[in-house]
Amino acid sequence: MGSSARSRSAALSGIVLRVGSVADLNDVAALERQCYADPWPAGAFAALPDNPRVFFAVARRAGSGALVGYAIAWYVLDEGELANLAVAPHDRRRGIGRTLLGAVVADAVDREVRELYLEVRQSNAAARQLYAAHEFEEVGRRKAYYRSPVEDALILRRTLKPQLS
Repeated sequence: MGSSARSRSAALSGIVLRVGSVADLNDVAALERQCYADPWPAGAFAALPDNPRVFFAVARRAGSGALVGYAIAWYVLDEGELANLAVAPHDRRRGIGRTLLGAVVADAVDREVRELYLEVRQSNAAARQLYAAHEFEEVGRRKAYYRSPVEDALILRRTLKPQLS
């Protein structure tokens, strides 16, 4: 992670934010199942570590090492997508999601990404509030994108750099 991502995470007491590794995959898959009704299969995480087009960060509790959150983003040329951000239910509203999202944005800026996208459940008010606070704006909708329960996804975008003419 770039130095800007590290400095943003330093403000969160008792939590260590670091690059995800193969050793984190089982815990990440378990947290995924805990957080989402339609989780990614465990094997979907296997290709993340060491992929130069992926930002994969984990947040662990200092001392116990318990996984409290993770973020995954991937990049193609000057566009990025926040593919997944999860925080353990009992650790929400403590700044972990904000810290992880800040690290994703800082990494995207370091990579000179122009636009960062994500999808969020229409009903997920807490996540939508977090994204709005980080300057993401609604730019579209995917009808019936989520399966369990069926629900629309809102497509959000944050422009990181002005488009050059």
